[in-house]
Amino acid sequence: MHIAEGFLPPAHAVAWGVASAPFVVHGVRALSREVREHPESTLLLGASGAFTFVLSALKLPSVTGSCSHPTGTGLGAILFRPPVMTVLGTITLLFQALLLAHGGLTTLGANAFSMAIAGPWAGYGTYRLLRRFGVPLMVTVFSGAFVADLSTYCVTSVQLALAFPDPGSGFLGALGTFGSVFAVTQIPLAVSEGLLTVLVMRLLVQSSKGELTRLGVLVTGRRTAQPTGTEAVAR
Repeated sequence: MHIAEGFLPPAHAVAWGVASAPFVVHGVRALSREVREHPESTLLLGASGAFTFVLSALKLPSVTGSCSHPTGTGLGAILFRPPVMTVLGTITLLFQALLLAHGGLTTLGANAFSMAIAGPWAGYGTYRLLRRFGVPLMVTVFSGAFVADLSTYCVTSVQLALAFPDPGSGFLGALGTFGSVFAVTQIPLAVSEGLLTVLVMRLLVQSSKGELTRLGVLVTGRRTAQPTGTEAVAR
């Protein structure tokens, strides 16, 4: 969900920027710690960022002032947790605004809040909850990517409804309008993104098993679908 440059009222643009800033600062610290303590993860971090950049650059018209597209944030959130994905997602949005005229600088805070903050946290929460109940890994990966994508459009719908309430029915009426229009394209996109994320995760299981084990995505021993002990606390 990339809200176009200048589309939000100035007060809303500033407010979303302020709301996003603490998450980005926390994410920068988490990313710096990850790179410093585990420099071998740099390639996987780059791949997660590239995955987000490519998927979120695909634009399908949805409503005036915005667009629908996959987000690609579920993969990075599952691998490195949401704070790191917040930084990768915000960098993606910044480069797309500067290089592709996709989104904007004045709306960067709002776009970051929906795609780089709310989406990753919702997707990661879904993934962790299902892992706790022993759901197979690939099912949890699909669910996490699906929810990360879909929750992004939900937050964008709220942002647009707050900025442009319906003259008759107010915020709730506008929320219903924006949400229903987005849902037409976003639900099948979320399903497609979930399936693609599963495919990428299968490839990573084959090529980067050691790194996925360190990150807690794969667990050695019999209970491979649910982290236990100190690993569960760390993740």
